[in-house]
Amino acid sequence: MKHLLTLEQLSKEELLDILNLADQLKYENKNGIPHPILKGKTLGMIFQKSSTRTRVSFEVGMYQLGGEALFLSNRDLQIGRGEPVQDTARVLSRYLDGIMIRTFAQKEVEDLAKYGSIPVINALTDYCHPCQVLADLMTIREYKGGFEGLKATFIGDGNNMANSIIVGCLKLGMKVSIASPKKYEVCDHIKEFAKKYPGMFEMTNDPLTAAKDSDVIFTDVYASMGQESESQIRLEAFKGFQVNKEVMSVAHPDCMVQHCLPAHREEEITNEVFEAHANEIFDEAENRLHAQKAVMVKLMAPDYK
Repeated sequence: MKHLLTLEQLSKEELLDILNLADQLKYENKNGIPHPILKGKTLGMIFQKSSTRTRVSFEVGMYQLGGEALFLSNRDLQIGRGEPVQDTARVLSRYLDGIMIRTFAQKEVEDLAKYGSIPVINALTDYCHPCQVLADLMTIREYKGGFEGLKATFIGDGNNMANSIIVGCLKLGMKVSIASPKKYEVCDHIKEFAKKYPGMFEMTNDPLTAAKDSDVIFTDVYASMGQESESQIRLEAFKGFQVNKEVMSVAHPDCMVQHCLPAHREEEITNEVFEAHANEIFDEAENRLHAQKAVMVKLMAPDYK
């Protein structure tokens, strides 16, 4: 593993390896055991989309690993004024030990990896959100003890979260059901990926069908960053695609709920369901820190055991 660009690039064994290291680092963190594995190393964090959890978790994670993190907004870089990505990649490779980028186009992340000579971590694009789903998988295993035979359901927009949930959960042996309005289904590329797992993947336009017998239900906001102008249209389109008491009633009694946050309560999820599952959701948010630390160690200290 040279980069983390998508979850498709990782094998089941690599996914589990990251999750196992994340568990170890979380244990050490909770018990005050220092792990300065990345001492002397520097991560550049490029943000073309702002974020609370991504910035804080990566910055704190690098600090806990003994390294340094540099926050680089679009306003701070020449890339925001027209410098080609390939030039930025080659310059930053001379200064840094790794790059984390949160942006719009997946191609920008791929180009950074192609032209640079240091590890690149995709902290979110419009196509996928691998770091978030690693944290989600970590949380599922904490609550459920494993993955095989579980059913994961995503209700909402067939967006970057849905894409990465499908890939990560299928690779680890979970069944996946996606409920989205017809014009907001996941992209064809992900549908093709899911065909590699016959009998494990379902797409529907009915949330109750998708949620039936679920072990974990995911949701996300109706309008993601950059889609604010579509908010009203999407509110209409997603009527009925809410995680609520009725949806939870057809899932297993011990079904988890996961939300990548921020949540718009009473839109994609009711306040009642959110609060009933708040511990799971905020464990998920915390696990961004531990999962991303594991990714940084795997990429920036590959000989660490």
